[in-house]
Amino acid sequence: MFHILTLTYLKPVEVVDQTRAAHVAWLKDEVAAGRILLAGRLEPLTGGVLITGDISAEDAQQIIDTDPYTLEGLVSYERVSFNGSIRAPGL
Repeated sequence: MFHILTLTYLKPVEVVDQTRAAHVAWLKDEVAAGRILLAGRLEPLTGGVLITGDISAEDAQQIIDTDPYTLEGLVSYERVSFNGSIRAPGL
């Protein structure tokens, strides 16, 4: 199961940015582990989007729960799950 995780900032971007370095380091670890395929901020800067690899709903929830932004109460998450039955080569 693949997941689209959308996060919405609950605090001004200037406050969110104080935790950004920890969030980006965490994202890099998740990408290296293959749990996140794509990540980026929304335009305008109101939140972000994460696209997971083929992982369980429980693993997707663990991603949400361990995000430094979540731990600091800076974001809310929404998850949309889909089976990804049609894929690009290599996925």
